[in-house]
Order: sequence, then C-alpha cells, then structure tokens
Amino acid sequence: MAEQQEQQIRVRLPKKEENEILGIIEQMLGASRVRVRCLDGKTRLGRIPGRLKKKIWVREGDIVIIKPWVVQGDKKCDIIWRYTKTQVEWLKRKGYLDEIL
Repeated sequence: MAEQQEQQIRVRLPKKEENEILGIIEQMLGASRVRVRCLDGKTRLGRIPGRLKKKIWVREGDIVIIKPWVVQGDKKCDIIWRYTKTQVEWLKRKGYLDEIL
C-alpha cells in the first residue's frame, strides 16, 4: 500500500503554429513591463496584459511563454503564461529548458 504513484502533471507548452516562445524574466522594469531573454537568443521588452496582471505574480527568474508582436517582433512581446515550480522541474527533466538555462 505504500506504493508511490507518479502524479500526472499537465504542462502547457509553447505552440509553434501561434509563434509562442519560452523565455526567462531577467529584469522587472515597472508599469507591467519586463525584460525577457527568449529561447531564440533575443532579449525582448515584455508586457503583462491586463487580463493577467491580477491573476499571476511575475518575478525575476520566472520561466514564461511569450508571444512576439507582429510589428516590432524582435523587440517586444506579450507574456501569456507563467510556469509554477513543479512545472519548471518537469520542463527541466524533459529537456525543454536546456538552451535557455
């Protein structure tokens, strides 16, 4: 009865067809703005949209999913998802964060 059952973790992954990328928050800039280092090697100015501002608490070092803007896509992006600690551990085990960390 003392068997450990592996808990199923559901983790949202970036959707390539919607141009979503993994990133890590480098710096908080204020006014819902952050500096994000993305998996594609670029550093972008990220914006936390109003619909997420009160739902999630973003700090430096958090792993997030970003969506580059259509205009100024190399410089600006929106934050669309923040991973929890257990989700980040799962991503590390599966090898998704090897390039960014």
